[in-house]
Amino acid sequence: MAVRAAVLPAIGAPLEITGIDLPDPGPGQVRVRLAAAGVCHSDLSLSNGTMRVPVPAVLGHEGAGTVVSVGEGVTHVAPGDPVVLNWAPACGACHACALGEVWLCANALSGAAGVHARTSDGTELHPGLNVAAFAEETVVAASCVLPLPDGVPLTDAALLGCAVLTGYGAVHHSARVRDGETVAVFGAGGVGLATLQAARIAGASRIIAVDVSPEKEELARAAGATDYVLASDATAREIRALTGKQGVDVAVECVGRAVSIRAAWDSTRRGGRTTVVGIGGKDQEVTFNALEIFHWGRTLSGCVYGNTDPARDVPVLAEHVREGRLDLSALVTERIALEGIPAAFENMLAGKGGRALVVF
Repeated sequence: MAVRAAVLPAIGAPLEITGIDLPDPGPGQVRVRLAAAGVCHSDLSLSNGTMRVPVPAVLGHEGAGTVVSVGEGVTHVAPGDPVVLNWAPACGACHACALGEVWLCANALSGAAGVHARTSDGTELHPGLNVAAFAEETVVAASCVLPLPDGVPLTDAALLGCAVLTGYGAVHHSARVRDGETVAVFGAGGVGLATLQAARIAGASRIIAVDVSPEKEELARAAGATDYVLASDATAREIRALTGKQGVDVAVECVGRAVSIRAAWDSTRRGGRTTVVGIGGKDQEVTFNALEIFHWGRTLSGCVYGNTDPARDVPVLAEHVREGRLDLSALVTERIALEGIPAAFENMLAGKGGRALVVF
């Protein structure tokens, strides 16, 4: 069956909106009709080669929709069920999974090398990050679909697939923000806005948003920021001035650039925690001297997918949505058609907006 999709023909090439031939689900697979897909910076990183995937590929990894049909052996979802796509399903058998660190699963992206669909001329297409959400419909492994709990609008639920899980997990699982602590969030894009909301839910007493764009202040404050700092060479000094010259207890970097990682580290109090969520390129090198590492006693840690277990955390996030603590719609800055994805990529490169949502 032919459906429309956004195809990346080669690394660095523009996306092509075209029809693809999508097969019926085989054993252990599920066909999903997409309601919406978020345009994440990781999709941009896939298209420009910062993150490597087999091409040509159908991109898109943050989505939600309705089950159309299931293959043999699939029992946890049925046709008509609303679901959230999980782009990094844990295998349950590797070393990381055995340790309970499912977000580091060695086999989570093994499905990206498979053949997902074909173009009209027979060219094989791969699923960019397992789920190929930039399409009207997709066929995925059963482990890539999670039942959507009641009370979450299906379209907004797409954000649970990446941005919200990442931001929530960075605060609650990686940095482990405690009630009353101070937090700085670097970058007010989709993940950054989710991180600000998560810090508010965690009970942070002061939440400082940092971004290069003054236009994002209103979005950041609506998400929970108590203060807004324009990124500059003086960012760390400004944050220390806002926190009694101590620095914040926790800094979360959501950009993936050397300068912002270094600024986040410099903004963290002695003995505090700096968590890096942003995905940077190999050219983004951050340097520290041995004395400062000893003297400041800070913890610097990476954070993959928010250190989350989607099967465990999606129901928790759904409860926050139902109780009004988490506003998914506030993370969406524009709702676009499939053809609008290239322009959304340009906006991300320009540092504009929070999260574009493709609505099918």
